[in-house]
Amino acid sequence: MARLFGTDGVRGVANKELTPELAMKLGQAGAYVLTKENSHQPTILVGCDTRISGEMLSYALMAGICSVGANAVYVGVVPTPAIAYLTKSSKADAGVVISASHNPMEFNGIKFFNGNGFKLSDELEDEIEGYINRNMEGVNRPAGAGIGRISHKEDAVEDYVEFVTSTVPVDLSGLKIVIDCAEGASYQTAVSALNILGAELVAIHTRPDGININKDCGSTHMEELKERVVKEKADLGLAFDGDADRLLAVDENGELVDGDKLMAICGLRLKERGKLKQNTIVTTVMSNLGFWIMAEEKGITLEKTKVGDRYVLEKMLEIGASIGGEQSGHIIFLDENTTGDGLLSALHLLEAVVSSGKKLSQLASVMEVLPQALVNAKVPTDKKDSYMDYPEIAEAIKKLENDFAGEGRVLIRPSGTEPLVRVMIEGKDQKLIEDAAGTLAELISTTLNR
Repeated sequence: MARLFGTDGVRGVANKELTPELAMKLGQAGAYVLTKENSHQPTILVGCDTRISGEMLSYALMAGICSVGANAVYVGVVPTPAIAYLTKSSKADAGVVISASHNPMEFNGIKFFNGNGFKLSDELEDEIEGYINRNMEGVNRPAGAGIGRISHKEDAVEDYVEFVTSTVPVDLSGLKIVIDCAEGASYQTAVSALNILGAELVAIHTRPDGININKDCGSTHMEELKERVVKEKADLGLAFDGDADRLLAVDENGELVDGDKLMAICGLRLKERGKLKQNTIVTTVMSNLGFWIMAEEKGITLEKTKVGDRYVLEKMLEIGASIGGEQSGHIIFLDENTTGDGLLSALHLLEAVVSSGKKLSQLASVMEVLPQALVNAKVPTDKKDSYMDYPEIAEAIKKLENDFAGEGRVLIRPSGTEPLVRVMIEGKDQKLIEDAAGTLAELISTTLNR
């Protein structure tokens, strides 16, 4: 049986794979595992993004939480990092966010945080999954007054915005900024925060209707934001994903500033302020070679992890780093929050722009992006981890690695959240690497879909 938890919680098509029944079981097992050592009646915060399935799954999950004697506090639509922050600041026993992040509308997910605002370890996830597989054997279901209650917190957005704006209190007066909220969880928080800090704001995709989240907008679809920044003669643009734990940016010329460049800019600013702990940025194997070249030139150490923000966080905690993240724009400022935070990342970027007096394009030129080609091979979920078991695929990958040795690199990995195998090739010739990545992705897809 495939593991229920992926690299970022439990994901699936809502009402098909991720059903209300499964959500209730996750609420029961999660609440029990995370609070069974408590001597008091535990409280768990629950929030969601703007997907139509969010409330359905939230209330099913909260029913499960209450059925094992814990209380649930529903905070409504908030970014994922807001749940992490509010769980810790309100001294709740755990937090849960219902979101599928950057994935299409029909997907949803359930992600747990412990009382300190951190995502769960593999061991805790396995323990939760074990109780579900054993049909909650050994889990007490109280009756009468022992059943938990559901309450509502109405000021979660305000609390989170106050936290972020007080953490990075940058004066944005005189800056014209276009933001794309992806019809997602940032539609209130990002607009409110940037207005409070004095920006001249042009906000797009801020009218979520339950089915338009991430649709041709946000950090996975940057085309409109690029055009709008140029048209508005804005200083820069900011794009969030559906649950606002990621940020990508656009400079004044409409050019993309990806997660690698954002980490380079913010890392150098932290170094300048004496706040780059261990003189280190933690990143993943997907980061561009140009990032590594920049770090060496600037005397910064890069620590490399597997793909996935949980692995970045683990390394940050292990070595005591203050910043780490992914090329996709999921950046963790560990001195301030316990998970990737798109709005916090935006304010750190804006602080670097304001303090330097430079255009974003000037700051972003600190590193040169070497050509990369990323092609997704759509495959059955139950086969995505076993692609190397097929001799024709293994031989094709080995040949490519030999072809690009010394001139680039080949990275193949299954997605942790989608039925995909990702093929990434980096090298000097864009057309050559695109053709090679496309050919390999097609082979993987064809072979695994037989």
